[in-house]
Amino acid sequence: MTADSPPPVRSFVVDQLTVDVFSTLDALAEHVAQRVRRLLADTVARQGSAAAILATGNSQLRFLRRLVELGDVDWSRITLFHMDEYLGLPADHPAGFRKYMKERVESLVHPRAFHYLAGDADLPLIECDRYTALLRAQPIDLCCLGVGENGHLAFNDPPVARFDDSAWVKLVKLDDACKTQQVNEGHFPSLSAVPPYALTLTIPALMSARQVICVAPEKRKAQPVKNALRGPISTTCPASILRRQSHARLLLDEDSAGLL
Repeated sequence: MTADSPPPVRSFVVDQLTVDVFSTLDALAEHVAQRVRRLLADTVARQGSAAAILATGNSQLRFLRRLVELGDVDWSRITLFHMDEYLGLPADHPAGFRKYMKERVESLVHPRAFHYLAGDADLPLIECDRYTALLRAQPIDLCCLGVGENGHLAFNDPPVARFDDSAWVKLVKLDDACKTQQVNEGHFPSLSAVPPYALTLTIPALMSARQVICVAPEKRKAQPVKNALRGPISTTCPASILRRQSHARLLLDEDSAGLL
């Protein structure tokens, strides 16, 4: 980290998980952007290339924007993945995660490759196999993810999350809490407009990264953060699995840490 990286106002450990709390969302975004930039740059310098999984969602916007602005990363040596996509949405759909990543990351930094989940693939299960092979083709150095309002990681909602999943990518049905979040964030006009199914990386795939950085700001994340850190380690709150990951770090702002 650089000298001007905002420090957390407090840090603590829950089971194996380190948790940092920042005074504001801007301080959190700046700190994470600098941490990720340094991690990617160091990995490229050490081994000649890097591979990372990035999350979408409103909570990731400031961090991703700042990461792109910082520069000083040889993106031509970095392979990127994302972690989920709605079933049936075309690549240019405004709510699609491919469009989100193309506009906010790929078109700005031009990585070696950005591998996308094709939610509109004619054979979704074959698409899951194709993406699994891409993920397994090299070690994943970094996974940056968020926490959903129902405690999900990617689209591993409580009814479909499995901590011991044998699959790395699977087709899942979205629960109503997840779909409601997508409506409230402005991505769809109504609950009925949200696709009922999605493709997602599973929890074992996400946790397979050498380092996991979870960014979960804002007051609406306070309850799932509390459930993840103070409740049982259970798929009733999939994010609770972070507490078993010594290679993971959870970064909050004062709003999302408000119920701890």
